[in-house]
Amino acid sequence: MVEFAGWEMPVQYAGVIEEHRAVRSAAGLFDVSHMGEVRVSGAGAEEFLQRLTPNDVAKLTPGRAHYSALLDERGAYLDDLIVYRLGVEEFLLVVNAANAAADFEWIGRHAPRTAAQVRVEDVSDRFALLALQGPRAQEILAPLTDVELAGLRYYRFTTGAVGGKSALVARTGYTGEDGFELFLAPQDAPAVWDAVLAAGAPAGLQPAGLGARDTLRLEAGMALYGHEIDASTTPLEAGLDWVVKLDKGDFVGRAALAAQRAAGVPRRLVGFEVLGRGIARQGHTVFDGERAVGRVTSGTWSPTFEKPLGMALVESEHAAPGTRIAIEVRGKRLAAALAPLPFYRRQR
Repeated sequence: MVEFAGWEMPVQYAGVIEEHRAVRSAAGLFDVSHMGEVRVSGAGAEEFLQRLTPNDVAKLTPGRAHYSALLDERGAYLDDLIVYRLGVEEFLLVVNAANAAADFEWIGRHAPRTAAQVRVEDVSDRFALLALQGPRAQEILAPLTDVELAGLRYYRFTTGAVGGKSALVARTGYTGEDGFELFLAPQDAPAVWDAVLAAGAPAGLQPAGLGARDTLRLEAGMALYGHEIDASTTPLEAGLDWVVKLDKGDFVGRAALAAQRAAGVPRRLVGFEVLGRGIARQGHTVFDGERAVGRVTSGTWSPTFEKPLGMALVESEHAAPGTRIAIEVRGKRLAAALAPLPFYRRQR
């Protein structure tokens, strides 16, 4: 257990590698109740979120969600988030725990102060959040819920009972695998956790911690705030162009992103593979020849591919897959090669 953003968080149960491989081959159950939740509702909620976030909120219908961002006027990240449309003018935003208080303040500060009041509420204490991830997730969850899981598509959600408890069931996750996230009342989460673990044990389900969550998301090329994305990074640099809808109308950071796209994006997020022994980690310098061209954002030993992998932000002219690079680690340079992202794609 470690302290993280005011929470005690499990790093591992049986071990990172064992838990990682369980998620890839069967399933893992994560407690991610540390995530923050913000409810935005009232007349004008859609219009407000359209101007606050870069993705197109108007395309969401109730029961659908999308990945998006909170950006400053420079187009740089304050946080990444998922927007769930609960109703015509009701949304649930799920944000990172470390940023939750600042995000809530930012969102509230930008809410319009009109007769048609948009209401912004920090509802984090109303939710526990469990993530069941892996190729056998549907098989494990189906006997415990009245939700028709087979018809629930990716980034869709609905409400129902899980283990006899009321839940919002979303087909979302952060591992590169199929799976579900279960929003529950905090008092109901322990019973649902126990029920899911018991039901999944014959299928190979294991509890999984933050360590495996990090190695899984890295293999899947998924950004982590404070690593691939931060207050110095734009979505265009981080390979998240698809969340930026410049044609939808104005939003916070739009002018800066339009200018960056027109001028050319100076840096790109790339994958890399270390060609030999050694692990490059966040902050290590990337070299092309004798020129420093970027920095590592995340690195690990990959349990799936059994070799060291990572991601880095590098100058765009040095970002082509296959480019040979060197990464300086404790005064020594590791040979590496750039690789396309993601490293891992699940079989559908």
